[in-house]
Amino acid sequence: MEDGKILVTGGAGYIGSHAVRQLCEAGYSVIVLDNLSTGHAKAIDPRAEVVIGDVRDLGLLDALFTRQKIVGVMQFAGKIIVPESVSHPLSYYDDNFTAVISILRAMRAHNCHNIVFSSTAAVYGTSKEPSITEEAPLHPESPYGFSKLAAEHLICDCEGAYGIRHCIFRYFNVAGASEDGSIGEAHPVETHIIPVTVNASLSGKPMQIFGNDYQTRDGTNLRDYIHVLDLADAHVLGMKRLLEGGSSTIINLGSDKGYTNKEIVETVGEVTGLPIHWTFGPRRPGDADSIVASNAKAKELLGWTPKRDLRQMISDDVRWRLKHDNLYGRQGNKLSPDVKKRLIDYVSSRHFSTFYEDIENADKDHLKKIKAVNRLA
Repeated sequence: MEDGKILVTGGAGYIGSHAVRQLCEAGYSVIVLDNLSTGHAKAIDPRAEVVIGDVRDLGLLDALFTRQKIVGVMQFAGKIIVPESVSHPLSYYDDNFTAVISILRAMRAHNCHNIVFSSTAAVYGTSKEPSITEEAPLHPESPYGFSKLAAEHLICDCEGAYGIRHCIFRYFNVAGASEDGSIGEAHPVETHIIPVTVNASLSGKPMQIFGNDYQTRDGTNLRDYIHVLDLADAHVLGMKRLLEGGSSTIINLGSDKGYTNKEIVETVGEVTGLPIHWTFGPRRPGDADSIVASNAKAKELLGWTPKRDLRQMISDDVRWRLKHDNLYGRQGNKLSPDVKKRLIDYVSSRHFSTFYEDIENADKDHLKKIKAVNRLA
C-alpha cells in the first residue's frame, strides 16, 4: 500500500464527513478540501487536516499537491438535488463535471493515480429490472444524472490516457447519522425524504409526498436506502483496493431492497411515536418511478454488504436531530479554534491558467522543463 495522504473533497459535507471519520478510524492520514458552501467545518473529524477552498481552483490544487504527498482522492464535492438541476443545469455541470476535470488535471500533473468517485444511481434513470446491476442501460433523466455520468466517462478515459485508476460508486438514497449522534445530515433546505419526514414528525409541521401516480405498489416513488456509515465503509474499502493495486471498477451500493415514500413516512411515525401531518403534492421534475440496486458486485469485490436497516437509519437521524436542535449552528465564515489549528493555508502557486494544458499537450522533454521551472521536479 502506498504511503501518503488521502485528499477528500467535500469532506465537510454529509457523506464526506462520515467518510473522513471512517478513513481516520482505519489509520489513514486525511486532508479535507471544502469550500463550506453546503458543508460544515464542525463536521470535520479532528484528526484530519483542513483546506478551505474550491476544488475548481487549479492554483490551489497545484499548491496542495506540490506540498503534500497525496496518494489518493475521494471526490464528494458537488451538487445533488435533482429538481434543482433541472432549473439550474449550468451550475450542476460546473460543480459536478468541471470540478472533476480540475481534480483529474491535478492528479495527472502530480502522479496521483487513485480516485474514488461518488456517483449516483440517477445515471440509470427508470429501470424495469427489479434490482439494477452495473450492466443496466444508462439513461439519466435529469441534468444531475447526466453531469455525474459525464464525470464517470471522463474518469474512465483518464485511466487509458494517464493511468489514473478508479473506483466509482453508484449509490442510492443515503440516511442516518453517526452512532454517537455527533455528525449527521444538515442542509440549509432539506430535500431528502427521511430528514424531511423526521423534522415534520418532531415539529408537527405539515409535509408533502410528491406524486402518487408512479408505477409502484402504492403510487409513490420507490427507492433504495443505505446507512451513511455503510456507505462510508464502502468508500474506505474502495480506496484500500486501489492502494493495494486493485483494478478499476464501477460498483453499485444498495440494500437490494426498496421502500416507497409512503412507507418511509409510516416507518418514521413508528420510530418517533408521533403523528405526521402529510398530503400528496405534485410530481417533482426528473424523479424516476423506481430505483433499487443489486449489491452483488460490492459483496464479491469488496466483501461489502449493508449492516444497518431502515429503522436504524431513521433512529440515528432522530437521535442526531434531538441532540442538536440547531444542527451545526450558524456556521458562516467563522472557524472554531480547533479547526484553525488544523487549517492549511495555501496561496495559488501558478500565475497563468494554461499550466495544466501545457502539461497535457507537452512531450516528455517539454514536461521536464515545465516541472523544473515550476519547482515540481
